[in-house]
Amino acid sequence: MKIGVFEFCIDKSVDPAMIAKRAEELGFDSFWVPEHAVIPIKTSSPYPASDDGKIPDEYGRITDPFVSLARASAVTKTIELGTGICLIPERNPLELAKEVATLDHFSGGRFIFGIGAGWLREETEIMGGDFDHRWGQTKDAVLAMKELWTQEEAEYHGKYYDFPAVRSFPKPARKPHPPIYMGGSSKYVFKRVVEWGDGWMPVLASVEYIKEGRQRLNELAEQAGRDPKEIAVLAFGFPGKFRTGDEIKELESAGVDHATIWLQQSEGGEDAVLAELESLAQSVL
Repeated sequence: MKIGVFEFCIDKSVDPAMIAKRAEELGFDSFWVPEHAVIPIKTSSPYPASDDGKIPDEYGRITDPFVSLARASAVTKTIELGTGICLIPERNPLELAKEVATLDHFSGGRFIFGIGAGWLREETEIMGGDFDHRWGQTKDAVLAMKELWTQEEAEYHGKYYDFPAVRSFPKPARKPHPPIYMGGSSKYVFKRVVEWGDGWMPVLASVEYIKEGRQRLNELAEQAGRDPKEIAVLAFGFPGKFRTGDEIKELESAGVDHATIWLQQSEGGEDAVLAELESLAQSVL
């Protein structure tokens, strides 16, 4: 099973290039960063990972994921680089397709496209997304990007995005395109993954739920004529999760292919985060 690390990369964090380089040296398989373009000052949307629903202040300080991963790419050779997650309804798919392809091109095919539709209504709407139909908009964008990544002359005519034949280069190094892993835990996520994705990224999910999800993905894949082995499950760890060898073994037995560990010392300075990486490597690798 692959094991990666996630840096909640903000303006006060340790340079992602340094973390990714050391993670690669220690034997970790992937490096991940988040995305939130803006956090509205006033919002009624509850933060899903806290009891009081309050959005942590650092969410308004997140750096751009593609710039952060580009820094990591420049100093590494083998570690995979992922968005955890990219908020698709908030982006123009023509521009986003080029960012993804460029990063994958220069990294030698190491990008994993972790995507989601978002939970913060006010942010999505400020950025131009249709929050109430955000997964429909996300599907439209992904299908448009697949055309841009795979066709010499690409055109797309959908509900949200419609453009005539265009040229868009570079093409991704990984063919036909970087794997698309979807976040989410709704009852519809498994069908979406099988129809137009390559993997599932459960967050804040129990091992039992992940195991059930893996079984559901296998069933739907077989019904759709897809090889279940082509669809990955990546368990996305929140603070305190998946930090021991026993937890990793439990995930593997549940059918997980890839797990990420949230670095808790990324704001504590280089010495602190390097020590955390060393400790994690000894525990889980």
